[in-house]
Amino acid sequence: MQRTKRAALETRAGHVATPPSPARPAGGFFHDLFSRELLRYLGPGFIVTIGFIDPGNWATNIAGGSQFGYDLLWVVSLSTLMLIFLQHLSAKLGIVTGRSLAANVRAHLPKPVAWVAGVTIVVACMATDLAEYLGAALGFFILFGLPLWLGAPLTVALVFLAILGQQYHRLERMIVVFLAIIAGCYVIELFLVSPDWATAAPHWAVPSLDRASILVALGMLGAIVMPHNIYVHSNVIQSREWDMRPETRRRLMNFELIDTTLAMGMGWLVNSAMIIVAAAVFFRHGVEVTSIEQAADTLQPLVGPVARFLFGLALLVAGLASSITSSLAEANVVTGYLGLPEDPRSAAYRIGLVATSIPAMVVIALATDPYQTLIVSQVVLSVQLPFTMLPLLWLVRSRRVMGGERTGPVQTVTGLVLAGIIIGLNVFMLYATFFGG
Repeated sequence: MQRTKRAALETRAGHVATPPSPARPAGGFFHDLFSRELLRYLGPGFIVTIGFIDPGNWATNIAGGSQFGYDLLWVVSLSTLMLIFLQHLSAKLGIVTGRSLAANVRAHLPKPVAWVAGVTIVVACMATDLAEYLGAALGFFILFGLPLWLGAPLTVALVFLAILGQQYHRLERMIVVFLAIIAGCYVIELFLVSPDWATAAPHWAVPSLDRASILVALGMLGAIVMPHNIYVHSNVIQSREWDMRPETRRRLMNFELIDTTLAMGMGWLVNSAMIIVAAAVFFRHGVEVTSIEQAADTLQPLVGPVARFLFGLALLVAGLASSITSSLAEANVVTGYLGLPEDPRSAAYRIGLVATSIPAMVVIALATDPYQTLIVSQVVLSVQLPFTMLPLLWLVRSRRVMGGERTGPVQTVTGLVLAGIIIGLNVFMLYATFFGG
């Protein structure tokens, strides 16, 4: 009965479910890592990963690398570990309940809490849209000279066409190809810029933070641990058929965790590469970067025209791909919190896509400093993050919601510690901004 209901939900959401899994017990995490059956379950994590290799990451990572060298690489490491933990919980919630995070918050939390969570995540989605559309528009400008006022609407049109005109499994393949293009561009750029690996390596693990770097560090955190990604993972994970019988449950959960970990690990590599390239080119030469266009133009005389082309190509692809992910999240959030079917063919779904994109278009048209606008948009995500994390932690801890799959004390405490770290960093940022002198 539960499987029939879930299959119907997946069909309405535009998902194409995989066939039921064979009733084979788990052979351990590392055994499942090399299972051919794993390939059928890879994909949802990569949809999420493209969301934190977006133009907002370009802005914050370039700012971090150009201003502070390799010092903020640790933020990428910490953020990625946090991300794996949170995305796994979100995916697990979707698998066990057959519902998205938005639908679970609406169904199980008090109305005032659901209202605050819903309003703040919609604001965060709008901030995400701003970063994605603006970044893709900058990519069009760098590669083809299109003005922002033309590139941004063009991005929106392409994104809507992709979402409304494609089945989910085709979108998933498209995103994986986009991710491979972005990673390939940055691997080539790393060879072109010759970074100081001995200097960079310790900063992946050794924290360094002060009043000068707190805003950029929080922007990097918000650009990686993105609230809308936590929401969308609980939805797209249902594109697979999750047979939750005791004899297969552990094996399938291993597949989900492997998918999430591999995808987030690729995101860690690309985000690290962004900072390293910025540090090796701009920080090393004392170049103060004040815009993404300037970053692209400066690469050409310092490294060569190939670097500028790769930068623009990766930015455009990232903007288009992450715009698809953010738009999926927005429609899911709007329909989930309103208690409506998450169906791309429904009027509510399409209205949600359009309504959440309008503020971003207005800000892009009026913004005088796109680079700073990108950074601030990512800080908004960091401020909202606790309003997503705390409801998620409550839901996955609830026996009424998760049954025997609820999280244990160690995971709950870990989640609360992470939430405390983010809240503490947000408070420090506000203090440093308004009272730091």
